[in-house]
Amino acid sequence: MDEKQLIAGCLKGEQTAWKALYEAYSGRMLGICLRYVADLEVARDVMQDGFVKVFSSLDKFRGDGPLGAWIRKIFVNESLEYLRRTRTLRHETISLDDAVFSPAEEATALSNLSADDLMAMVRQLPPSLRTVFNLQVVEGYSHREIAAMLHIEESTSRAHYMRARRWLQKKMNGENV
Repeated sequence: MDEKQLIAGCLKGEQTAWKALYEAYSGRMLGICLRYVADLEVARDVMQDGFVKVFSSLDKFRGDGPLGAWIRKIFVNESLEYLRRTRTLRHETISLDDAVFSPAEEATALSNLSADDLMAMVRQLPPSLRTVFNLQVVEGYSHREIAAMLHIEESTSRAHYMRARRWLQKKMNGENV
């Protein structure tokens, strides 16, 4: 079933189309939820809420881009909404010294890590740092866009991103954070 047939089937209420759409995207969308929420059971709940939104607003999909990108945006927004609703985003201050890491040190630390190890470290970041880091690095949003999404100052977004990088660099180098 191609993307247009899948959408048409879902809009007609065909359960086989709903199931196919869910199966096609659930793994990747759970990964997105996990990047923001960090707790598997909560991430599954957020994912289910995201699919409810996808199915209930599929008629609003204009086809300007790929369906997967549209669904991804819904899941990022659903994850952020969960964080706002639970007041998890408190933009706390993290105490880190101002050590500067050279690109060589960062590259060496990264070469010794698998993608799974790196994502596990990202999940350990404090929620506000993890959220900004994910929005900047993984989703590709600018600090201006992140600030608008999270209702924070652009400078706060930049500071959280830098703190997240330092935190991850220290963790990669085996230092206590």
